[in-house]
Amino acid sequence: MIEKKIITTFYETDFNSLNSEEKDLLNRAKTSLESAYAPYSGFLVGATILLENGEIISGNNQENVAYPSGLCAERVAIFYAGSQFPDVKMKTIAITAISKKFEIKDVISPCGSCRQAIAEYEVKQEENIRILLHHPDNSVLILNSISDLLPFMFKSKGLKNY
Repeated sequence: MIEKKIITTFYETDFNSLNSEEKDLLNRAKTSLESAYAPYSGFLVGATILLENGEIISGNNQENVAYPSGLCAERVAIFYAGSQFPDVKMKTIAITAISKKFEIKDVISPCGSCRQAIAEYEVKQEENIRILLHHPDNSVLILNSISDLLPFMFKSKGLKNY
């Protein structure tokens, strides 16, 4: 048996150190989370995607009493972008969250399903999607690819041959 390690690279900064484009994406994500539909969890998430053509797509989580019928903010934004702009690459996704029920002490990152959805679009467009994760204390983690959060993502170009 051989032990191997996975090393993830990310950058940590504060909101005020971001460039104007990054600040704008996170501000739009914050605005988007205000209209999230989360009456059960009280956990509001906003996501904003910058497309290669300059379009900016926002989404927020949408809960449903018949859990897990709802949808996360990241997938709302990703699937909207994919359906409305199918041939336009996604450059950056900015994600933020707040809770009405508890204090968020950690940076919130995409769930496994959202990570896999982001991975699918990275494979489709053959280009990484930059990820900005905003914490309510105004710190931000920046990742260059979903593979930094999902190193063993499920992908196989061979599946598309059938």
